[in-house]
Amino acid sequence: MALMKKLKLPALLLGACFAVVGLLVIAAPAVLAGDPDTLQDICVADYKSLKGPLRVNGFPCKPEANVTADDFFFGGLATAADVYTGNPTGSAVTAADVSAVPGLNTLRVSMARTDYAPWGGVSAPHEHPRATEILFVAEGTLEVSFVATAAGAGGGGRLFTRTVNRGEVFVFPRGVLHFQRSVGAAPAVAISAFDSQMPGTQAAAAALFGAAPPLPTDVLARAFQTDAGVVDGIKSNFSPPK
Repeated sequence: MALMKKLKLPALLLGACFAVVGLLVIAAPAVLAGDPDTLQDICVADYKSLKGPLRVNGFPCKPEANVTADDFFFGGLATAADVYTGNPTGSAVTAADVSAVPGLNTLRVSMARTDYAPWGGVSAPHEHPRATEILFVAEGTLEVSFVATAAGAGGGGRLFTRTVNRGEVFVFPRGVLHFQRSVGAAPAVAISAFDSQMPGTQAAAAALFGAAPPLPTDVLARAFQTDAGVVDGIKSNFSPPK
């Protein structure tokens, strides 16, 4: 009987350990999916620190004695961007993320304004790897779409699309490919909010055809089921990042 009791305790402990590990595995995606929680009221980004050897995930905090109200202010969303001059897509984004508003550091939110030319100004297919986007149409009318992740290998994902008018809202889940296009006779304006201080933007076409060093032409030709000449022609339209 004593031996049975001795065996039961380690078995219970082992079972508890497995339960804890299981909970951690289940909870991990939710915990790691977004920006980390802040540990103090403010942690204004210290841009100057990037010139030194210190590197962190985000920005180090500016000494609180040096923080001012201007660190939490940004007036850029009040001004329309130029969507016509040298702009092949007919749209332009003004970001209010931590790179523009240092006070956003560690606060897990940001915004952006997108201006669209009438009749076809498009925010080309892209995705935000670190944030869900909720978009509010302030002016004009947009056609919006996102493609859900494909269920099977090699299959195409499901397209969700609709028209969004002035005063209406649409949500793009984190990490899915999406676009917006102006479908009205007047310029359109949208205001987006993100659950990340730096949501990131990966434009599909630029990522594939404008990467540096470039993606192999034969890989892209096979992926798009076309020939190398077509791929090289598309690549010529994109300037690699500097």
